[in-house]
Amino acid sequence: MTEPIVALLGTGTMGIGMARNIAAAGLDLRVWNRHRDRAEPLADVATVAGSAAAAVDGADVVITMLYDAASVLDVMGEVRDALRPGAVWLQQSTIGVDGTAQAARLADELGVVLVDAPVLGTKQPAMDGALVVLASGPDEVRPKVAPVLDAIGSRTMWVGPAGAGTRLKLVANHWVFTVLEGVAESLALARHLDLDPSLFLEAVKGGALDAPYVQLKGRAMLDGALDPAFALGGAHKDSELILEAARSAGFDADLLAVISTHLARGVEAGHGDLDMAATYLTH
Repeated sequence: MTEPIVALLGTGTMGIGMARNIAAAGLDLRVWNRHRDRAEPLADVATVAGSAAAAVDGADVVITMLYDAASVLDVMGEVRDALRPGAVWLQQSTIGVDGTAQAARLADELGVVLVDAPVLGTKQPAMDGALVVLASGPDEVRPKVAPVLDAIGSRTMWVGPAGAGTRLKLVANHWVFTVLEGVAESLALARHLDLDPSLFLEAVKGGALDAPYVQLKGRAMLDGALDPAFALGGAHKDSELILEAARSAGFDADLLAVISTHLARGVEAGHGDLDMAATYLTH
């Protein structure tokens, strides 16, 4: 099978690293971003398209890595006349259960095949080609998207029909936010009990209660190292998608409901563009 021509729509925090790894794998890549200046740094490895339609024209695989369901659906609607019939739409944004259902209906209208494949990982894993891809979609298109998924990730899990990937991503993010807020609140409790909060990180370090993420985010909170790997505003958006999915499934995600209010508090305090570790600032 010949290598696919790839179009990547969205070159933000995640997309820019993904694009470099796709290009490094030798794939013909076109990129587009609504703010062109965010795509221009990729001009050395990809064709920077002036429009989304120009990017997808003739592409075998179209990747969307955009902020939310509205932006994904709007952009794909804009490019409907430029899409190659039978192209694979590799939808990798976190857009929730309802957003993915809308994407599936739109894919049918557009005559393309939807592969729902959100990723686990943030800015650095995207740069390193070390994302974990939670792919879901028809078995027959796996060979076509394999070169792309191999380029961006260290591991691809195929988890069922389109939509299953998104549901698993929401479950994984539920755990991420649980750990994030657990660390933030534990550090804050130590502070309020007149302890050096770093003693908490030292106490759990290397033991059964530790995890790399505990140390990573805990140190970021204490050091004020808040350049966004995953912005707080995006974390709050995703937490609301999880709650929406849980309610639709008849599940009371009580813990996440509290966590979501804490994330919202950080956004309202003006920290939405900082890393999600900035939730600590409001404790």
